[in-house]
Amino acid sequence: MRRLVILLGCCAMLVSCQQDKPGALPGYAEAEYTRIAAPIAGRLVQLAVEKGADIQKDAPLFVLEADSEKAALDEAQARLLRSTAQAADLAKGKRREEIAVLEAQLSAAQSSLALAQSDFKRQTELARAGFTSGANLEALQTRVRAEEAKVREMAAQLKVARLAARDDTRVAAAADISAAKAQIAQNRWRLEQKTVLSPAAARVDDTLYRVGEWVPAGAPVVSLLTPSAIKLRFFVPQDRLSQFPVGQKLAVGCDGCKPFGARVSYVAKSAEFTPPVIYSRENRAKLVFMVEAKPDNEQGLAPGQPVDIRLDGQP
Repeated sequence: MRRLVILLGCCAMLVSCQQDKPGALPGYAEAEYTRIAAPIAGRLVQLAVEKGADIQKDAPLFVLEADSEKAALDEAQARLLRSTAQAADLAKGKRREEIAVLEAQLSAAQSSLALAQSDFKRQTELARAGFTSGANLEALQTRVRAEEAKVREMAAQLKVARLAARDDTRVAAAADISAAKAQIAQNRWRLEQKTVLSPAAARVDDTLYRVGEWVPAGAPVVSLLTPSAIKLRFFVPQDRLSQFPVGQKLAVGCDGCKPFGARVSYVAKSAEFTPPVIYSRENRAKLVFMVEAKPDNEQGLAPGQPVDIRLDGQP
C-alpha cells in the first residue's frame, strides 16, 4: 500500500512538471575540448598550468626539451655566415696582395720590353751605318717580340685577377646562401614548437603528462575548454522533428541561470530508439533524433549541466 502511494505521488509530480513546462525538452550542456600537443617529440621540462586554471590567449602551457633544436639553429646560422663570406670573396676577385704581385711583374715586363726596344732601335741605326751584323739585329728583334708577348701575358693575368669568379660559381654561392637561410627558418620553427602557447582564453580541463616524462610527437599534453566550445544536446521525438531545423531559434533555461537564446546547429541524420529497441509500430513513439544547438552568447555552462529547451516564443 505504501509503495502504491509513493508511485502515485511521483506520477503526480511528473504530471505537474509537464504542466509547468509544456513542450519543453530536457537536454544538457556538452563540451568540445581542445587538446593541445606539440608536433615534435621531447621530454617535458616545464608545465606552466594547473588543472582548473583560467588562462588568457598566448599564455604559456608547457615547454619541451630543446637542446638539439638550439644546436641545430646555431649550426645553420654559422653555415649562413660561411656561405655569405664565400660569396663576398668570389665577388671581389683575388686578394690585394696577389694583385700587387702581378702588377709588379707587369711593371718589370714593361721595363724589359722598353730596354729591348731601345737596344733594337740603336742596333738598327748601327746596322744602317754598317757597324753591326744582320744576325745581331735579328736576335734583338726576336727579344723585343718575346718581351711584348710577356707584357701581354702579364696584363691578361692582372685583368683576370681583378675579375670576380665565374657566373656559375657565383650562382652556386648564392644557392648556398638560400639553402642556409631555409635551414635557419626550419630550425627556428622547430625550436619555437617546443614552447606551446594557448590558442585562446580558456579553462584548463586536464593535464595529461608530468614534468620529466617523454612526450611523443602529436600527443596531447593539456586539455582546454574554451567558453565558445559549449553546445547544447537534446533529443527530439520524431513527430516534432520538423519544428527543429538547423538555424531554428530556441529558448533555453537552467537551474540558477537566466533564460538565454540558442540556435540549432546540427540535426542527426539517423534516428535512435529508446530502450527496449523493438522496431514495431507500437514503439514508433520512442523514435528520437539527436539535436545540437549553440548558445547565442557565452553562458558559463558546465559540461553535463541540465537545461530545458523550447522553441523561441513558446510559453
